[in-house]
Amino acid sequence: MKALLKKYSHAWTLLYVFIYGPWFILLEKHVTTNYNVIHCALDDKIPFCEYFIIPYFLWFLFVPATMIYLFFYSKKEFYQASAFLFIGMTIFLIICTVWPNGINLRQDISYRDNIFADWVCGLRKADTSTNVFPSLHVFNTLGCQIALMKSKGLRDKKFILLKILAGILSILIILSTLFLRQHSVVDVLGAFGLAVIMYISVYIPHWGASKKETK
Repeated sequence: MKALLKKYSHAWTLLYVFIYGPWFILLEKHVTTNYNVIHCALDDKIPFCEYFIIPYFLWFLFVPATMIYLFFYSKKEFYQASAFLFIGMTIFLIICTVWPNGINLRQDISYRDNIFADWVCGLRKADTSTNVFPSLHVFNTLGCQIALMKSKGLRDKKFILLKILAGILSILIILSTLFLRQHSVVDVLGAFGLAVIMYISVYIPHWGASKKETK
């Protein structure tokens, strides 16, 4: 048991859920009407497409699957991905706390009679249109995609198809936030900006060490 605890000691980082969960729920309950509306002209040109609900929901498998792989493959890579995601998510919470935000992009889709539209309606009932900047759906997708691309365990050519599929899924997930009108283009750009900051902070300092290890 002691050896098992030592081997998976990095599981302590998962306690972050007890910070993020209550904080986010508190924001969802209190940021309801008085918030800064995020919008840009490009938002109005993006059509609604309920079929993007599929990649949107696949995000709930993609992120955990990536973290589970890293957890068992490499303690170092798991710590890097955790730092990337959890610090970024904390920045998101701080932004939404000091600058309440939301969108008014959702339109009536009751005239669309199909199961995908029904799923979107269900999503909207569970997910409010507030606390959207930067988009965590996009940020976490980028974080996981970066972690997979940099993982030493996937460098072999036999994993190229897996990485290509992961890349395609990541693109579809990001697009889904726009075509489902869950986020503004501004939210997506904000997520990319935050991802750049976290990438520089988490991964670039290790480039030199990584190159030495591969020689």
